[in-house]
Amino acid sequence: MEYRRAGKSGLFLPELSFGLWQNFGKDSDYRQCRNILKTAFDNGITYFDLADNYGPPAWSAEERFGQIMRDLFVNHRDEIIVATKAGYDCWNGPYGNWGSKKHLIASIDRSLGLLGLEYVDIFYHHRPDPVTPMEETAEALESIVRSGKALYIAISNYSREEAVKMAKLMEKRGLHILVNQVRYNIIDRHIEDDDLLEGLDELGIGCVVFSPLNQGILTRKYLSGDIPPDARGTRSDRIRKELTPKLVENLRVLDRMAIERGQTISELAIAWLLFNKRVTSVLIGARTEGQLMENIMALGKSREFEEPEIAVINKYFPGNLEGGLHEKTT
Repeated sequence: MEYRRAGKSGLFLPELSFGLWQNFGKDSDYRQCRNILKTAFDNGITYFDLADNYGPPAWSAEERFGQIMRDLFVNHRDEIIVATKAGYDCWNGPYGNWGSKKHLIASIDRSLGLLGLEYVDIFYHHRPDPVTPMEETAEALESIVRSGKALYIAISNYSREEAVKMAKLMEKRGLHILVNQVRYNIIDRHIEDDDLLEGLDELGIGCVVFSPLNQGILTRKYLSGDIPPDARGTRSDRIRKELTPKLVENLRVLDRMAIERGQTISELAIAWLLFNKRVTSVLIGARTEGQLMENIMALGKSREFEEPEIAVINKYFPGNLEGGLHEKTT
């Protein structure tokens, strides 16, 4: 495992981080969850990513991680990065969503209780709020840091324009945004539309990218054009909509390139992200230790790309909305 500096901060994050968005909910197997996190840590993954609405249901992933934290990492708190977020729909009523000070403070307080921690290392505003003034959200984030509930503040799903505005607000308060966490992969390249990575680099803000395998599409499981009965695609309308004959054809081209490089599609997809030095960390998920190790194995393969390879990727996955390859998400 190698580590990259997060923006202009003094914090280094592992090239691969682990997210608990799914598979760590109320009905998950405790021993399996514990073993996955232990395997991650033993292989140099020091950053664990949560949110108040992760589970399912909401709060359950934080509760599960808190249990494992006490069981497994109690003597390793200073060796790991724990992050959580707030801003998506999490509880009933007008205060369980978005970016008001009421919502963000209530969320971090409950998260800390479930995690059994005095502070998290990183606290994210999960998404921009179209109604709450950004000044109020900035005030809440400042309060969370000043009160010692988080060491760093971060944002997620912010566009370049939104990130610039929030960065200026935080700068007035004597604080700096650590990273912006966004969806980015070979298929979904929407953040390139406004040169987000370049903009974050100019601001001294790092970038953590999630969904590197586009929810499993960037693997070999869909190359036949069919959805295996145990695949996530059976439960995801989004995957079924994306998996057009054209996309499957393009995935086969990518598979041939990966084989020529001595990689799987998933290893190539992760390598392509790490090839960009403006990517601070790639956030992966897994429901088994085997899946986790498949992703970790990508670190031992080449993450350099020749110009002809880049040209092929750009031809078949051009990073726009043409051909139905992907939908722009926020």
